[in-house]
Amino acid sequence: MKKKLIGLLLAVVVITAGCKDDKEIIDTEYPEIILTTADAFPVQCSTVKRGETFTFRAMLTDNVQLGSCSLDIHHNFDHHTHSTEVEECEMDPVKTPVKPFLFIRNYSIPAGVREYQARAEIAVPADVDPGDYHLMIRVTDKEGWQTLKGLSITME
Repeated sequence: MKKKLIGLLLAVVVITAGCKDDKEIIDTEYPEIILTTADAFPVQCSTVKRGETFTFRAMLTDNVQLGSCSLDIHHNFDHHTHSTEVEECEMDPVKTPVKPFLFIRNYSIPAGVREYQARAEIAVPADVDPGDYHLMIRVTDKEGWQTLKGLSITME
């Protein structure tokens, strides 16, 4: 009887030793896009120049782990909106696009990172239409939660 009891206790110890005491973190928070740092660019109402390259910079954070980031720049000649900012920018009159700039790129973020300084060099061709554009910034965390910032920018 003693051997059976000892064997049963050993089995319980072996089984429970494999169980983790740490609770797995359940990620229910959206990642953040921070454009208030001194070097963030562009921000709402910024101007970029045709024929030049500008550097996109933003701080991305998440409570558990970041996943990826994407940038989308497209014309706003018809004054549609998806701005997430309170500040309104001065806009050109509505116009028909002839050769609008379009930029869509996805960027991976190193695994295991909770804070990431995003940087991307974006070359703007000299011959694209000047005027009002949107810059859409999307950051997705490892769990799939996504945050979007929509900025109004101008190309001269």
